[in-house]
Amino acid sequence: MTGGSDQYVPFALRVAGSWAWRMGLVLIAAGMLVWLLSHLTLLIIPLMVAALLAALLRPVTGWMIRRRVPRGLAVAITEVGLIVVVLGALFLVGRQVVAGMSDLGQQAIKGLLKIQDWLTNGPLGLSTDQITKYLNDVLDNLQHNSGAILSKVLTFGTGFGEFGAGLLLTLFILIFFLLEGERIWQFAVRLFPRLARPAVDGAGRRGWTSLGQYVRVQILVAGVDAVGIGVGAAIIQVPLALPLAVLVFLGSFIPVVGALVTGAVAVLLALVANGWVNALIMLAIVLAVQQLESHLLQPFIMGRAVKLHPVAVVLAVAAGSAVAGILGALFAVPVLAVANSSVRYIATRGWDDDPTLAGLHGRDPADAPDAGEPPSSITPAPAEDRAPTPTGAKQKENEQ
Repeated sequence: MTGGSDQYVPFALRVAGSWAWRMGLVLIAAGMLVWLLSHLTLLIIPLMVAALLAALLRPVTGWMIRRRVPRGLAVAITEVGLIVVVLGALFLVGRQVVAGMSDLGQQAIKGLLKIQDWLTNGPLGLSTDQITKYLNDVLDNLQHNSGAILSKVLTFGTGFGEFGAGLLLTLFILIFFLLEGERIWQFAVRLFPRLARPAVDGAGRRGWTSLGQYVRVQILVAGVDAVGIGVGAAIIQVPLALPLAVLVFLGSFIPVVGALVTGAVAVLLALVANGWVNALIMLAIVLAVQQLESHLLQPFIMGRAVKLHPVAVVLAVAAGSAVAGILGALFAVPVLAVANSSVRYIATRGWDDDPTLAGLHGRDPADAPDAGEPPSSITPAPAEDRAPTPTGAKQKENEQ
């Protein structure tokens, strides 16, 4: 029987209390970490974006290095190629937007006239004077809130400046991730105690593999969405089909939320440009592509790559968007995928038989001690193999 006052506390309550204070400490630590990271977004976001890009581009750099291309030159070719591809896509999309903006503006004016006619002759029965009054009220509100609007514009300008600084920082970090990623990781591993290094090293490498698989599969899924919706929009003659496809591609990196937003933009564009029938056809195309993604691509390709249940993905996106907005929704799934792989690795003691760790920490991982055995313990030698102590030797002489 437990001494003291614990004997009057039921066993179930003691266990629940032990779990409660430990979980409370974990939640407090997690909250403090989120609070700290929220004040370092200018550093954390470029670091995470650079990690995603490095996981995507590292196989390209490795392929060139295996072809005897110097490492520095391979990294330079990879990063310059990335910049050229992105700038080329933006230039092509910009030309399409400029070429189709005038026609789209005229169609938007026609759409507004149709809306005005519906407000006048439709079920609402608004007169022209009432519509004019409502428009004047909107203009008055804009004038009275000009200060707030100006502050929002200035905030946008500041955010644009931070975006430029973050972009340069991302490219700078990406160079060193591709050039010296292994050395940087080994330095980070050596910050941990010696006995914990195999577990940390193996879990980090397993998480990195999962991150690379996530990025490559997500690009495949985003490409299928972009091609499906872009080609469908071009077939039914929705303007700005190419910029719309690019928007769908970028939005697909935000699970669930990105598909809804970009799909709504596609339907709205078809509605403004070509009317209700065209918008309904566009809606059917968007739903068909999204059903293909949710029932085929996500379960069979993404699920096998990162080993995450769809419910876990939805909850991660919801939690990430609640904590950090769009950026939280963007990074929630890759962070969860890395954490899932790392925790699985540690829970199964994967470093005991991990061939990738052989010789990295001064021992063969297959020779790791058991879970309950101290790594420095020495198994006693059998009695017949031990050297006799002086007392034991003297007693043996007396017996003789």
